[in-house]
Parts: sequence; C-alpha cells; structure tokens
Amino acid sequence: MGQSREGEVVAGLVLKLYGSNTSEVVESTKRRFEEINASLPNGVKAVAYYDQGTLVQKAAATVTTALWQGASLVAIIVFVFLGGWRPSLVVVLSIPFSVGFAFIAMNVLGIGANLMTLGGVAIAIGMMVDGAIVIAENVDRGFKERAEHDDARTIVARASTEVIAPLIAAVAVVIIVFLPLFSLHGTEGKTFRPLAASAALAMTGSLIYSVLIAPAMALSLIRPSDKTRGASEERLTRLIKPLAGFFVRQRMVAISLATLLLFAGGLAATRLGSEFTPAMEEGDVLLRVTMAPSISLTEAQLTSTRIEKRLLDSFPEIESIVSRIGRGEVGAHADPVNSIEAFVALKPREEWRDGMRPDTLRTEISDNLGSFPGIRVNVGQPIAMSVDELLTGTKAQLAVKVFGPDTETLLEKSQRLQSILQNVPGASDVQADQITGAPQLVVSLNRTALGRYGLSIKDALDVLRSGVGGTEAGTVFEGVRQFPVVVRFAEQDRNTPAAIGRIILESESGARIPLESVAELEEIVGPRQITRENGERFIAVQLNVRERDIGSYVGEAQKAVKESLDLPAGYRVEWGGQFELQREANKRFSVVIPITLAIVCLILLLTFGRMKSVILILLNIPLALTGGVVALWISGLPVSVPATVGFIALFGIALGNGMVLVSFMDDFARRGFERDELAIEAAGLRARPVLMTALTTALGLAPLLFATGVGAEVQRPLATVVMGGLVSSTALTLLVLPALHRWFAPEPESPLSVREAQRARRG
Repeated sequence: MGQSREGEVVAGLVLKLYGSNTSEVVESTKRRFEEINASLPNGVKAVAYYDQGTLVQKAAATVTTALWQGASLVAIIVFVFLGGWRPSLVVVLSIPFSVGFAFIAMNVLGIGANLMTLGGVAIAIGMMVDGAIVIAENVDRGFKERAEHDDARTIVARASTEVIAPLIAAVAVVIIVFLPLFSLHGTEGKTFRPLAASAALAMTGSLIYSVLIAPAMALSLIRPSDKTRGASEERLTRLIKPLAGFFVRQRMVAISLATLLLFAGGLAATRLGSEFTPAMEEGDVLLRVTMAPSISLTEAQLTSTRIEKRLLDSFPEIESIVSRIGRGEVGAHADPVNSIEAFVALKPREEWRDGMRPDTLRTEISDNLGSFPGIRVNVGQPIAMSVDELLTGTKAQLAVKVFGPDTETLLEKSQRLQSILQNVPGASDVQADQITGAPQLVVSLNRTALGRYGLSIKDALDVLRSGVGGTEAGTVFEGVRQFPVVVRFAEQDRNTPAAIGRIILESESGARIPLESVAELEEIVGPRQITRENGERFIAVQLNVRERDIGSYVGEAQKAVKESLDLPAGYRVEWGGQFELQREANKRFSVVIPITLAIVCLILLLTFGRMKSVILILLNIPLALTGGVVALWISGLPVSVPATVGFIALFGIALGNGMVLVSFMDDFARRGFERDELAIEAAGLRARPVLMTALTTALGLAPLLFATGVGAEVQRPLATVVMGGLVSSTALTLLVLPALHRWFAPEPESPLSVREAQRARRG
C-alpha cells in the first residue's frame, strides 16, 4: 500500500455484514478506532481514507432537502388555489400525517432511510395531498353553493360522499401502479423495491387521511361563506370554460391535437437512448491499473508511485491517492502483483477548476494515463466498480465474453473483439483479460534417472518446494501473538534457472545429485489465468461507455460484432454488465405492467360500472406518457429504470385525474345535462382540483429535478418524466376528455337543463 508520495503504509478494510446498516457500522467503527489510536505508539495513527458513511449522509441530505422544499412548495400552491388558510390547512396537514405514517410503517417493516426510500417519499410528496385537495375543494364549493336550509354537517357529508368513491379508487390505483417495481429481482430489485415500498406506504397514509380525517377536519375548519358560486365565478372556471367549449364544439380539433401529441411522443421515443440507471456521482474516483504479468513487486511499487505523482501534478482537483498493489486471498477476490487499485480522493467541488465536471475529470484522467508506458487503465467510481465486479467479474460497465474450448482461439478472437469494440464511438478503457504473459520455469523430472539414484518423485519435489518456496520450521511467540518461522535457500541459490538446477538431492545411500541431472528445466511464457463460467472457458473484454448512453452503444456494437467477428463452431459471444440488468428489468416490466393494467381496469370497472367510462379514463394514459417521453428527449436523458418509475407514477396520476373528471361528467349526464353543456360545466368545476393536483405533484418533484447534490442524478429522470407528463396530461384531461365524453356518456335518468340540474344537485 502506498499513499500520495509518502511511501508505504499499512491499510485495512472493514466489511459490514449482510443486512446491517452502513451508517451504524461506520459510526461504530469510528468509535472503535478512537480507542485503537489511543493505544498506538507515538507517531502512529489510523486514519480513514474512504468512508461510505459520508456518501450515505450526503445522498440522504440531498433527498431530505428536496423533501422539505417540495412540501413547502406544495403548501404554497394549496394556499394560492384555495384562497384561505382554513381549507389550505385541511390539505397541508395530510403531508405530515402521510410522511409520519410512512416512516412508522418503514420502521415496523425494517426498511431503512436511504437515498431510494427517501426518494420514494419525495416522489409521493405532491401526490399525497391529492385526496385531501378533492375533499377540501368539494366541501368549499359545497358551502358556496349551499341552500339556505343546509347545515354544515349535511354539506360536508354530501360533498365528501360525491367524491369519496372515485377518490379511493384514484389513490388505490396510484398505489397499485407501483406493483411492477416489487417484481424486480437481483440488483435492480434491491435498488428499486425500497423506493416503491416507501412511496406506496406514503400514499396509503394519504388515503387514510383523505377518507377518515379530512372530512372531519373540513367540518371543523372550513366555514360557510356568504358568497355563492353563481354570484362570483372563479377565475380558473372563466378561463377553462371557453377553452373547453371550443374543443367540445370542435371535436375534430381535439382529436387532431391528441393525435399530433401522440405522433410527437412516438417520434421522440425513437430518438431516446437507454441505460440501467444514471451514474451516481460518488465524489471520488477509483483507478484499476493493469501492468505486465511478469512485473516484480518492486517495479510495481515504483510504477504506482510514478502514477500517483503524475496525477497529483496534473490534476489540482485531487486531494490524495491511496494505492494497493495486488490483493490477498482473504476477501472478495485475489489479485496478482501486476494489478494496482488506486483510490483517488477529490477536493470539494468549489475548489475545482471552472467548468470541470466529474465525468470530464474521469475522462481526462483516463486520457492522461493512456500515454503512460506499460499499463492499461480503467477509471470509475468505488461503489459503481464494485457492483460491476459483482455482476460480471470485471470492474467496468460492460463486459463481452467469448466462450469456447480452445485457449489460443479464444485469445485470437478476444483480441479481434477488442479491436471492434474500440472502434465503436463511446468506448473507453477497452481491455481484454490477461490470460498469457506469466513467466514460468517448468521442471520435468526424469523418472528413469531418479530411479537410478534410488530417488522418488516425492523426494525431489519436497526438496524443490522447501528450498525455493520455503517450509515452516517453527513458531516464535511474543506474548499472546505468534509468528511462523519459514526457512528456504538464500536468494542467490534460487533466483535463476541455473541456481535451481544446482539444488542438491540426497539419496538414502548418501549420494548427492544436482537437480539438473535428473530433471529438465525450461523457461516458458505460460498462462496467467484460465477463467471459466459454468464449466466453459471464456475471455472477457471489458469497457466503459462515455458521452453516450449504454443502450445505443450496445446496439451499434452488437451489429459491428455480428458483421466483423467470425466465430468457429462451438464459440459464442455473451454481453453482460449494466446492459444485462437493464434487459432483465425491461423483460420483467413487459410481463408485470400488463397485469397491473388489468388490475387497474378491474378497479375502474368496479368503481364506474361501465366499460365506456373505463375506456375514456384509459385514453388519458398515452396522452400523459407522451409528455414524459418528450420531456426526456428535450432534456437529453435516456430511458432508464428511474425514468420507468416516473412513467409508472405518471400512469397513476393521469388515471386519478381522469377518474375525478369522468365521474363528474357521468354524474351530470345521469342528472340530465345536455351533453355538450355538461362537458363544459364539468371541466370548469374540476379545473381547480385538477390543476392543483398537477401543480402540487410537479412542484413536489421540482427540487429533485434541480438538485445538484449526491444522488440527484438517480432521481432526475423520474422527476423529468412526471413533470413533462403532467403538462400534457393536465391539458388533455381538461380539454380533450370533455370533448370525447359525448361518445362515452351514460344515458340520462331525467331530462333537465344545466341550471335545473344544478339547482336539483344543491337541493
């Protein structure tokens, strides 16, 4: 181990047990090291050079900040729209109730607070007020439209009853649409199931508040107003009604608008790339340096020191470098002495050069070391490279494996594959496994010659093993500590083939025979390693993808490999790494999402009792998804699992808004409204709650969209999709759905005009 020009140091690694909490383990370790440092000799101190607890705290702080900022923005929007502190308080109180319910349930279920679970609550922060908004807005409107003989309890009960069924169904749908995330397994499941669990728990808390507590709070806080809706029509209603009226009377324009948006969304979707998850900026860099297999430990140490000096001189952003040469057999993996793993600690971002970004810094480090003689470099981040190594055995984003029976053929084809992959734009740090280059001395014993001197093969091998490798001769005790004593020949008697050939074998008769008399010694360049997977030999070519998404790179690379790499019978190529995780997640989503959609349709059918209403509500989904796709394209983000989570959340939000509006239009149709008039009236009545729910959800996610802290990269695609989808979904919910409702409306139960139906509804 070496550290930043300071020479050799002693380092240790603390591993946490499976299922334990990282922050708790780190804090316990720090307390223990305080005790250890107190007992060390003067001038000796144990100092942590990498602390995952710091990363966890920074990531949690990013989401926690977004959480309270989103809650504040939601509260402001609620107050602005409802226009009074009493109905606003009814709505805003749902936030602490729902968040508290989620945290208590997470504690009971053993779910910790981390980047993903807090992110799930942050996603729900804007949605958890939706149910309370519908209750408070309807009660507030009920007081404005009240008849003289109605008391407050009757008004609240009637207003809550009108919306309670679609409200329950809407929130239940939002919870159910997170089911696909619970189906994920492996790395993707470990990553996103906690997010789905925390979001679902928060929405469950909001459902409890909306159904059981919000009506009681509304009765206690909201006061009857002397103003009626007929005397002073709300500004939003006056704005939405003419727009809705235009589209209702010009239905082909509404259909054309929806079709145009769908076409734009489809066109944008063809231009999107894909990846598993965006790379989280951990704040540090990990270098993986591979040298010649024949390098000595001394030369490897000198090379490591030169690399450290070169990087420290070239990049002022680097705070310190700790390098480890080789890796012992204790731990996850063993490494030979021709492998260096260098942890590069970076200074705070405010001390970096202007315009320098983390991905740019990694690229420049890779380019800088690309001209360093005798090494191959892979530049990444500590946690990301560890995950990649667990997935494929390589510390890179993508691993392409060539399988086959013959090592020489595998070597030839892997070199050709490496050349092909390097020529595909976006490839970086491309390198194939080292399987040759290890110098070896082969000692072939002559059985006849051994027998002539009365020696056995075991006799010869025992002498060779003891003299060159060493053998344990005893133990030295120092207090309670003990150390083995190993003896072997002096270095000059074992460091060359000629010296080894002069090793003396002694027979039972006392004859002394040099090893070279009974064996043939040959220097060869042998295999460094032979790798197998499921019993098959393979060679892996690893690489990172930079300045483009991994999905488009793999697509182009697979095409190039198919055209240019000719494999004989019995040989094949397999692609793995993050691309494999993305493919597995998409495969599972393709099965689970249709099942979830079927469950949602069943809930809608049970709620509305009519297939036409269900179809009309479902039409809102593609229109909402279009906005999300266009938002990803405009922002230059690829489709990833976080973006898919955003589409799933958007799926539920769009259904919820559509359900509330369609339930009102169906209710008016049954009461005898003329169909065009009922659509316009329903759009005006529901404009405020629909816009409120859209804005609260969007602004609740806005801090995640603009956050710059650790972990913000993972949440940004999700926020982008939801905010973009809400724009198209809200506009189309208020303008297109009313225009289409005429063809989906139920038959009236009694022929009444709009004003008569309003009076009958208030009476």
